[in-house]
Amino acid sequence: MSTVNKEVVLKSIALMTGCESETRVCPSEEKGIRFHYMGKTVKADIDNILSTEHCTVIGNSEVKIMLIEHFMAACAICKINALDVYLTHYELPILDGSSKKWAEAFKNAGVNNPDEAQCTIKEPIVYLNGKTHLIVLPSDSLNVTYGVNFKHKDLKNRWSSLDVNNIDEITNARTFGYLSELEMYQKAGYALGASIENTVGLTQDGYTTELNTEYEPIKHKILDLIGDFYLAGCNILNFKGEIIVKEAGHTVHCLVAKDLKNKLIMEA
Repeated sequence: MSTVNKEVVLKSIALMTGCESETRVCPSEEKGIRFHYMGKTVKADIDNILSTEHCTVIGNSEVKIMLIEHFMAACAICKINALDVYLTHYELPILDGSSKKWAEAFKNAGVNNPDEAQCTIKEPIVYLNGKTHLIVLPSDSLNVTYGVNFKHKDLKNRWSSLDVNNIDEITNARTFGYLSELEMYQKAGYALGASIENTVGLTQDGYTTELNTEYEPIKHKILDLIGDFYLAGCNILNFKGEIIVKEAGHTVHCLVAKDLKNKLIMEA
């Protein structure tokens, strides 16, 4: 079991609702990551998914917790599997739009007994639906490749891979969206907290801000994948397998993660 050595508190605006949100992350002696809001609790588990329409939302009949993927990715990257997380708002703070500040806070607090347990699968998992696919294959080592085909000069039919020796490129990759669609989403009640401080806007000629790394939006897709798969108990960074993804998102990530949870083999 792996947890933080001391309490961590971070706050910022929430990306979807635009409300102020503060998160208090506490060490736990019980395995699992649990979110607490208004006296109600929900465990971070793929079986508790409520929605994947614009972000990953977990919950039950009493409570929902929104946009957990960046937080869960930071937990995976820091190899943490036991936390109690107390929220002042049902959506986690967006911070800078990546997992960087979460991971930095966890490392500054210290991580007790980082979870290095390896996992794998014995048989392939294949999701194919038109242009979208997500394939997980057994292997002796890890390889993750993600392809996108966005309406953008740099991101058309473009692929990027996870480099575990340069994990900061993934950790620091910020959320993104088409600038031309922002007004439409905000009129529909989404992305009310989006700003140049937390979101990379894709424009006709480039971006609304300087990128942290080449093809940052694709690397953010890998970050989302890490967070979504961690809900199934699969830490991609400890996974022995080949993962190939093309033009997918939270919905496909989580559909495959449900299957993965039942086929996952934990190694001693």
